[in-house]
Amino acid sequence: MTDTTAIATVQIDNEFTRVTEWRFPPGTETGMHVHELDYVVVPTTTGTLRVVTPDEEFDNVLHPGASYTRSVGAEHNVKNLGDQECAFVEVEFKGRG
Repeated sequence: MTDTTAIATVQIDNEFTRVTEWRFPPGTETGMHVHELDYVVVPTTTGTLRVVTPDEEFDNVLHPGASYTRSVGAEHNVKNLGDQECAFVEVEFKGRG
């Protein structure tokens, strides 16, 4: 059986930020989840990821270095339906006290 879960590698996790590299081999996904922190995504590859929310489904086209942000409470599943790996770095912002 092939694992269909995207690969998350936490690079930094301190009192201020959590930085996670997400790799999506073809056919993988995050599973539905809710973000507990505001965050920025920095794509490191080109590609297209399908985003599924409770209300809609859309394609998110990645361009290396073309960052975007989402707010706390974002709920979605992210899927790679393509035939090439996609990747990005997610930077989550924790409170400063």
